[in-house]
Amino acid sequence: MTPRWDERQRAMLGALGLNWWPGAAGKPGRAAPAPTPVPAVAAPAIAPVSAPPAPVVAPVPARAVPVAELLHTLREPAPLQAPAVSDVAGLDWPALEERIRSCQACGLCQKRRQAVPGVGLQTADWLIVGEGPGEQEDLQGEPFVGPSGQLLDAMLAALRLSRQPGAPAGQVYIANAVKCRPPGNRNPEPDEIAACRPYLLRQIELIRPRVILALGRIAVQSLLGSEAPLGKLRGQVHRGPLDLPVVVSYHPAYLLRNPLEKARAWEDLCLAADTLEAAP
Repeated sequence: MTPRWDERQRAMLGALGLNWWPGAAGKPGRAAPAPTPVPAVAAPAIAPVSAPPAPVVAPVPARAVPVAELLHTLREPAPLQAPAVSDVAGLDWPALEERIRSCQACGLCQKRRQAVPGVGLQTADWLIVGEGPGEQEDLQGEPFVGPSGQLLDAMLAALRLSRQPGAPAGQVYIANAVKCRPPGNRNPEPDEIAACRPYLLRQIELIRPRVILALGRIAVQSLLGSEAPLGKLRGQVHRGPLDLPVVVSYHPAYLLRNPLEKARAWEDLCLAADTLEAAP
């Protein structure tokens, strides 16, 4: 189930700092880390960025376990915590978004400019869950804007995915585990994650995605109830809410600070794409 990427997609991957090398039988392999950091570039159609000569960096090996086997060995979901918001069951999209925007279930409501419910196709096959709004998200009311959002959009465009309504590419829905910005962009506290979790669970019920991509530690805690390091959770298909498959990866903000991890993030995206393809 290895996807065949065209020249446009390879150009986008080059702009992300990901190189290509021949795979088995001359097919393209997975992406490897670029020797020098490349700034995030928004999709669409980006010319590949060339890097100066540097020592050869060994590519990240493709996963050895077929997705079909991973789907048969999904980890059991973590026990659900009692929700801090108990009356979201049965809310439709307009009512749910209004409830999120007016929420006062935790202290984050006191300093936010606005809550950030999410963006994208509300019946998408892909659900991408981040951590929490930052300053720009708090200003614009949309998740993943600014440099981290540009990087995420470029990565999605390489898989022919988009958050834009009516886009010819496949569409995604993007949400955060926490809907309000923590002051100073600090990490959300456990009670803040718990307060927002019912909203995320209701979004999952309404979307019914075929695969969930969890970006960052806070997203993993909310979806899987796990505090294990991301490095130990990557490369596996986990069982999340509603028994849906969850793939874990790094947050784009982390990738901007650690560009050599982009290749591993690309492997995670490919695993999520293969998981969706193998799912009923």
